[in-house]
Amino acid sequence: MEPDLFTAAAEERQEKDPAASPLAVRMRPRTLDEVVGQQHLLKPGSPLRRLVGEGSGGPAGPSSVILWGPPGTGKTTLAYVVSKATNKRFVELSAITAGVKEVRAVIDGARRAAGGFGTETVLFLDEIHRFSKAQQDSLLPAVENRWVTLIAATTENPYFSVISPLLSRSLLLTLEPLTDDDIRGLLRRALDAERGLKGAVTLPEDTEDHLLRIAGGDARRALTALEAAAGAALDQGESEISLATLEQTVDRAAVKYDRDGDQHYDVASALIKSIRGSDVDAALHYLARMIEAGEDPRFIARRLMISASEDIGLADPNALPIAVAAAQAVAMIGFPEAALTLSHATIALALAPKSNSATTAIGAALEDVRKGLAGSVPPHLRDGHYKGAARLGHARGYVYPHDLPEGIAEQQYAPDALKDREYYAPSRHGAEARYADAVDWTRKHLGRRRS
Repeated sequence: MEPDLFTAAAEERQEKDPAASPLAVRMRPRTLDEVVGQQHLLKPGSPLRRLVGEGSGGPAGPSSVILWGPPGTGKTTLAYVVSKATNKRFVELSAITAGVKEVRAVIDGARRAAGGFGTETVLFLDEIHRFSKAQQDSLLPAVENRWVTLIAATTENPYFSVISPLLSRSLLLTLEPLTDDDIRGLLRRALDAERGLKGAVTLPEDTEDHLLRIAGGDARRALTALEAAAGAALDQGESEISLATLEQTVDRAAVKYDRDGDQHYDVASALIKSIRGSDVDAALHYLARMIEAGEDPRFIARRLMISASEDIGLADPNALPIAVAAAQAVAMIGFPEAALTLSHATIALALAPKSNSATTAIGAALEDVRKGLAGSVPPHLRDGHYKGAARLGHARGYVYPHDLPEGIAEQQYAPDALKDREYYAPSRHGAEARYADAVDWTRKHLGRRRS
């Protein structure tokens, strides 16, 4: 496999015949000021701007950069801009298809270019998390000796997917998902730009809104869909991209869903209530509507975590770990694959046995506290480890439960005003049945079970 080398000749051919390149390539920013979003990385004096030589002192910083973020947020673009701004040779490899042999070939080529022509090389390695430890190890000599400026991209947490020696030698930059305003600005620029669509078509508001939903924060996806829809409209002799044309082009129906309005909350509410009601099919329908509307997958995952405690609780103690794992996976992989994870969690939660005992228990306890029913901590439960505690009677009379055969001591734990309060009322649904038996037994042995 030959590495993808962006030579001056290839760039010149692209400029002479821009129509030969996809719109997403033609609209690739040429300077940091053209980059969409990521303003936290583009502030004056930021490490990224110093890397391209802006500010006093010229180029500075490590010879390795790791870009971590969801797909379509500009990782390849930033690598390309760095190479352009520093007049360096740009080579792109994908960890999906490349191996140690291809990496070594690039490094050898970089050393020859530096020795023979004084030309430095930027090696952009996409999806570095797919490289094994041994493959990542092969990059270390080039990074340490600055034979290349390595810019590696990953959609997965680099603290888990990149080896420590490489991570410690790298500048880690986290890219945020692009907002709708970011994508909207990019689309409007592409419509009018000389290297874009040159004003050949217009984009009505309803079509633009649907295009934003399709994009899901992915700039590449947005430009690809725009280019396809513009081509279809022009083929039909139309200068406006209608919603029908866009739908036909991308084969996705427009979902009537305002993420900032009532429907946002209505559909989210319907998802949670369908899970609570154990209607797995309805839950999947509302999940699909949220996904198609371009809802932030992290918002959906947060709602599922809340549902796991609020509506399932101890009836299935595995529900919360499933929801938390789903949220972590969603944050690492993003759409479109995150849809599978959200479906996995939604089905598990909808079919789990239900109990709101944890919800009602903390609600009742909070209500008492807010009413002022608190009282002093019983003396035998107070901290007895500091000097003078014994003189105050703290911890005196405390019975250590582990010293007793049954592991439970009949002593008062709650303040006097609350010693007879029972907040937890377990159901006998699913796994919570064993908790119901346990709470009956413990209350009896604590001397609190009233006949």
